[in-house]
Amino acid sequence: MTRFASTIQFLRSSEIRDLMSLATTPGIISFAGGMPGNDLFPIKEIDDIYRSLTTAEKQVAMQYGPTNGLPSLLESLNNYLKDKGLPVDKNRLMITTGSLQAINILAKAFVDPGDCILVENPSFIGALSAFRSYQANLIATPINANGIDIVQLKENIANAPQKPKFLYYCPNFHNPAGTVYTNETKRQLIDVLQEQDIPLLEDDVYSDLYFYEEDKENLQLIKMWNPEGIDVCYTGSFSKILGPGLRLGWMLVPEHIYQKCELIKQSIDACSPSFSQVIADKFLRNGLVEKYTSEVRLEYKKRALAMFDCLEKQLPSYVKWNKPHGGFYIWLQLPAGTDSTEILKKAIEKGTVFVTGKTFDPEGKRNDCMRISFCNSDVEAIKKGIPIVAEAIREVCG
Repeated sequence: MTRFASTIQFLRSSEIRDLMSLATTPGIISFAGGMPGNDLFPIKEIDDIYRSLTTAEKQVAMQYGPTNGLPSLLESLNNYLKDKGLPVDKNRLMITTGSLQAINILAKAFVDPGDCILVENPSFIGALSAFRSYQANLIATPINANGIDIVQLKENIANAPQKPKFLYYCPNFHNPAGTVYTNETKRQLIDVLQEQDIPLLEDDVYSDLYFYEEDKENLQLIKMWNPEGIDVCYTGSFSKILGPGLRLGWMLVPEHIYQKCELIKQSIDACSPSFSQVIADKFLRNGLVEKYTSEVRLEYKKRALAMFDCLEKQLPSYVKWNKPHGGFYIWLQLPAGTDSTEILKKAIEKGTVFVTGKTFDPEGKRNDCMRISFCNSDVEAIKKGIPIVAEAIREVCG
């Protein structure tokens, strides 16, 4: 009999990943995946970058690189983050194989089996899976329109069997809820964490995908403020501002945390893909990130508003949601006690998929909500698919 490690029992396949094979079935309209539209990738720009590379640059692209990242990309990304207001001079930057690897490395650096960590409810399934793989005890705090429930967070910390190792949160265009934390909530969060000496993992991959200029004031990151008395570990990604297939992300962390994380990354994959790093470096240096994100913001806004309009016209009044201001998602709140899995089954029969709420619940229980993504479907598909979702909801909820 094959003898696996005991930690394997804590791993679960992501429902989103399981749905991806279904989503590629001809005729299926997918509101499931949180991935950019294939038609929106900067293909011409990438072609131009590759053709412009010298032989020496192509050789670098094909070779192993330093664990923390190619010096050229570290320099250009450093400048990019500095221009955004991040304290790069007081922290260390590391390139990772996607932002999820950065989260995974940080979890490995902090968590022993049974350790408590604080998470939002709902929360990013990729991070939850990473934390579970290290046998963390997840203590969930609900979020509201302003961000995490500060009163409940204080109670959770006070009642925790041990001091939590860190708090993980997604401040801007939250996955899956779409929430943007207010600056006031972030300031209150700082006060709580400073008082308790609890580090913060700040996961930020959607900030560049805002739809309205007036929202930018609230998109400030706690890492930008660099508060005293709290270790803020900031993670980001090229997946939404260039392409997820490059598998590139980063972490910006205090020096003493960086030293541990670099050792962990060495043991995982030695280095992130040099080929991807060369492309990303040129994309940054040529000023293409700003141009590209300004263009895709317009398309994502068009898709989001089309979905919002369809939802208003099609959904029954007992379903609640908020108008999206950026990111990739709309979070639907169904009547209490509804099983969104039953809705999903009917939606699949009719030709569309989405992700059920329990996927994002740290306890995997609450299922009277659902995430629908507007990022990977054009307006025509949205107008065709949302009535199907609405019909499935009515068949289950009446």
